[in-house]
Amino acid sequence: MGYDKKIYAEAKRQLALRKQKAESGQKARHDEICLKFPEILRLEREMAKTGAEAVRAIGMGADAQKYIDEISAQNLRAQRLREKILTENGYDKDYLKVQYTCEKCRDTGLCGAYVCDCYNKLVKQIAFEELSRSSPMKLSTFESFKVKYYPDELDPTTGVVPREHMTNILHFCRLYAAKFSTDSQSLLMYGKTGLGKTHLSLAIAGEAVNKGFAVIYDSTPNIMNRLESEHFGRSSPGGDTLGMLSSCDLLILDDLGAEFQTSFTVSCLYNIVNNRLLSSLPTIISTNLDPRELEEKYTQRIASRFVGTYINLGFCGNDIRQIKK
Repeated sequence: MGYDKKIYAEAKRQLALRKQKAESGQKARHDEICLKFPEILRLEREMAKTGAEAVRAIGMGADAQKYIDEISAQNLRAQRLREKILTENGYDKDYLKVQYTCEKCRDTGLCGAYVCDCYNKLVKQIAFEELSRSSPMKLSTFESFKVKYYPDELDPTTGVVPREHMTNILHFCRLYAAKFSTDSQSLLMYGKTGLGKTHLSLAIAGEAVNKGFAVIYDSTPNIMNRLESEHFGRSSPGGDTLGMLSSCDLLILDDLGAEFQTSFTVSCLYNIVNNRLLSSLPTIISTNLDPRELEEKYTQRIASRFVGTYINLGFCGNDIRQIKK
């Protein structure tokens, strides 16, 4: 998967900051400990001296190994004494080690001649964040979703009490978020505008992000515009939005049906939905169209996937944004 050059540059910048933070943190802890316990500084000088002597001993011939064993034992005793001073005074024995985010590459992004997994993971994370940068995720939580705005009387059209129905949907979404994994089922949230579809989908996304999952959220019109720009060469080369949409842990397509529909956008939508179904990755789609209207607007092979394989959540009530005004 290819990304824009600025994504790789940002990953390298963040790795350098991680490394600098780890090493400066170690220096600060070391200065603190040596000030409190000067004996540790003496032990470390002894360890450095034995290390240098071990290097020099290599040229001693037959007697080298015996001497190296002696100074190695001396070095080990100094290390254990240092650990003892730390632990007896309430510190972890590894308190003076550099605490890298990734011990394998020591926050360099390289393990010998190979790129470390942590670097690839960071690149992917930055790319996902870049694609979802317009998300109002932090503003949408389960706690801020208020069922009091839904009517508490029977709706003769739907045959349900909106407040009770939406309370059940809220409970379902909370449970879905609490148990979320890449094996979770996909959701289709449909209903008229202003009923809280975006709010609950973003509340789920926020919980998934807090658990460390890679989440992409955006409106369907924005995503389709981006895909068109990449496909027809109107954006900088190196992007792979379709690849990211197909492989992220959770994809949220908001406002499906509001995009300008062409054969290209319909094809993209099918590829995204189908790729994620084949990979068993969850998708949340919110739309103002009901299942019948989706089938009329899109091909039957797309609509059947929404209706047949997604959990369908029908939202009801009155436009909350108008009520709040």
